Amino acid sequence: MNWWVHNAWEHGGAVELTSWIFWVLLSITLHELAHGWAALWEGDSTPRDLNRLTANPLVQMGQTSLIVFALIGFAWGMMPVRPDRFRHGRLGEAIVAFAGPMMNLVLAFISLTLLGIILSAGNADTAESMQSIRTFLFLGGFLNLVLFALNLLPIPPLDGSRILAAASLDIRRFYMHPQAQIMGFALFIAIFFFGAASFVIGAAQELALWWVSLVAQVLAGAA
Repeated sequence: MNWWVHNAWEHGGAVELTSWIFWVLLSITLHELAHGWAALWEGDSTPRDLNRLTANPLVQMGQTSLIVFALIGFAWGMMPVRPDRFRHGRLGEAIVAFAGPMMNLVLAFISLTLLGIILSAGNADTAESMQSIRTFLFLGGFLNLVLFALNLLPIPPLDGSRILAAASLDIRRFYMHPQAQIMGFALFIAIFFFGAASFVIGAAQELALWWVSLVAQVLAGAA
């Protein structure tokens, strides 16, 4: 098995490799910051008290996550919060949990919409010179759609499990069981080994292409 850095370089060269590194670090960092900002809005000062409201990926992702990123090209982050301080209780938990995936959706919308705008104004003379920008924006949109979908899976410790736990006390009690955490980790690994991750990736690519094409067509028709 080739190292992901080698594969990225062979497939898309320096542009694809640097774009992927940039978007992974930015997307996960802003995802975690969104959790922190939502927690502050809910009345929990924990992210600020622990100096976690920073754009430093080392703080938001941690050394272990960054090492794993260097090895396999993907990573995770963590934002400490105190749900018992949320002013809206269980609703606040759902809001804080959803803030992270929502940030990824916003990033995807911005990058893919910009790409659609660029394509609507492009022509054959500028196609080659704009390829790097198109690759950069598409990777950003695609990655953030994948992060949005994966984080909403109802598997501990992903955000989807926190949203469900906020909606149902029975589900909350189930997730609090020690074995639920182990089962969640095993299920998450199984998702990658049995093809579900490929489905999410494929769907994200199709959705990204559809949105870019729609934006380009609408703007070209309006011109």
